[in-house]
Amino acid sequence: MKLLLIEDDPMIGQALQRLFAGEQYALDWATDGQQGESALLAYRYDAVILDLMLPRMDGLTVLRRLRDRRDATPVLALTALDGITERVRGLDTGADDYLVKPVDFEELSARVRALLRRARVAPDRPLRVGEVDIDLGAREVRLRGAPVALTAREYGTLERLARMPGRLVSKAEIEEAIYAWDAIVASNAVEVYIHQLRRKLGEDVIHTVRVRGYRLGPAA
Repeated sequence: MKLLLIEDDPMIGQALQRLFAGEQYALDWATDGQQGESALLAYRYDAVILDLMLPRMDGLTVLRRLRDRRDATPVLALTALDGITERVRGLDTGADDYLVKPVDFEELSARVRALLRRARVAPDRPLRVGEVDIDLGAREVRLRGAPVALTAREYGTLERLARMPGRLVSKAEIEEAIYAWDAIVASNAVEVYIHQLRRKLGEDVIHTVRVRGYRLGPAA
C-alpha cells in the first residue's frame, strides 16, 4: 500500500513516517499544497492524509482539484480548526473522513485502515495460489496453513501482484508501490524480492514474463 501525506508540520510528518513504515506502508510526504498536488498528478496512491492548512496551496484547493479530476482516492483530512463549519466544508469538498488536531496516531492509523478497506477492489476473502493463501484484509500469508514471515517490501511486492490477479504487473509498478519517492532503489531490488518470495512460498507462486513484468501464479 502506498500513502501520500501532505503536512507542513515536521514533527507530525516524521512521526507518521515512522508509524506507517512500521505498518508496512510506503509513505510519500509532501510539505506544502503545491508539492502535494504535483505528487497526486504524478503517482497513484491508495489513500491521502491531507492537512487543510498548508503553505503555497491550501488543503481544500488540493482536495477540490483532486475531485474535479474525478479521482476517487480516499482522503483523510486533518485540521487544527474544530468548528462544525470547517468539518462540513472539508466533507462537502470531498474528504472521506476528518480528524481534528492534535490527533491520536493510533486512531489516525485505524481510520486510514478503514478507508483502505472501504476502497479495496480486491476480494475480502483470502486468495489461494497453489498452497499459498493471501489474506489482504488481515495482511497475512500462509503456506499449507502455516503463517509465513515476510519483510515489509516482500509483502508489498506480493500485495501489489495479489491486487491485480491475472494481469501483468511491471517492475516500475512494483517499485512505485513499495518505495517512497525519495528512496534510493537498487536496480535489482524487485528481482531480489521476487526471488525471496519464491524461496519462501514456492517457485510457482509468481510467473515472470521477460521484460514485461510479473504475474501471480504459474505460467499459463
